[in-house]
Amino acid sequence: MAQGRLEHANITVSDIDRSSALLQDLLGWHERWRGPAINGGETIHVGGDFSYIAVYTDRKTQAKDGTRRFGKGAPLNHVGLVVDDLDEAERRVIAAGLVPFNHAYYEPGRRFYFFDWDGIEFELVSYA
Repeated sequence: MAQGRLEHANITVSDIDRSSALLQDLLGWHERWRGPAINGGETIHVGGDFSYIAVYTDRKTQAKDGTRRFGKGAPLNHVGLVVDDLDEAERRVIAAGLVPFNHAYYEPGRRFYFFDWDGIEFELVSYA
């Protein structure tokens, strides 16, 4: 049987442009597609030639008190992404106003984690 690969993950965020810009800055990705989505929402597919993350938002996630309500996602632990230069990636995470934590080095690479503005946890790892 042929080996499979991850094509995409879809995450709900409060600001698709901000999340897309962060992913592009950290990973050298580009906007592959942008358009309307379910529930009157909008999605950006940001990634490379073979995989991407769909960043999605809609009006239904906005509560009357201004907070966000996300219907799915509670089982998600984190999204792991590979970078060539972990130190540079950490500088960019900090420049975006986010806080890296849980730095670790164990085979086969170095890593750290951060939460984005919507509480989505990302792991950045380098095997360099």
